[in-house]
Amino acid sequence: MDNSKTGDLTWGHLEDTEVFGRRAVEDDYIVVDKETASKKYQIDAEASHCIIYAKSDRMIFDVYCCRAVILMHMRFDGYIGFPGGLVDPGEDDVASLNRELIEELNLDLSKHRVEPKDHIISHYNTKNKLLLHFYGLEINLKDMEELERRALQAKDHGSEVLGNIRVPLYTMGDGVRGFPVFLRNQFIGNARQQLLYTLEKYGIMKKDEIERALHAF
Repeated sequence: MDNSKTGDLTWGHLEDTEVFGRRAVEDDYIVVDKETASKKYQIDAEASHCIIYAKSDRMIFDVYCCRAVILMHMRFDGYIGFPGGLVDPGEDDVASLNRELIEELNLDLSKHRVEPKDHIISHYNTKNKLLLHFYGLEINLKDMEELERRALQAKDHGSEVLGNIRVPLYTMGDGVRGFPVFLRNQFIGNARQQLLYTLEKYGIMKKDEIERALHAF
């Protein structure tokens, strides 16, 4: 097949930002203070992402406790990540994130909006000189289900976002299937690191459960 017709093996207008989507290792990211990072580090770009979650005690197959519904998505580049993206010139990181949540999830900002107080953690990518801010937004289960439906009508659905997925927050009888298998996926940047940090911080999973999942293979 002629690649010039399919677009395969080209970058097009994505070339200017493709560096930020290159495969990375978690050691490339260091935790930084959000307020002082811009003074201490050279920053070529800034990005904001968000974990949207709804705690739930629903049972799956009457065996596994759901714990929480957490939305991640399959990105256009094949990686799994959180909603969000690069901060445009003239935007602050919170305004940028709310814009991205509209574009990627069709979030109704009259009901749910990320605020500065929702900041969880910031990281700096030492290789790409990328400053990453991570936020958390808790909503109730009914609103989460509505959001999943609304996301199908989002501007970026089918292009930047190929589909939204729920994270399986349980480990099945063999000690492998469920959460441990999910962690074997390919995540963009430090999205896996952000997920694990937040699960423990919010008490959704305990540290020893996370460690077992990480070492299940």
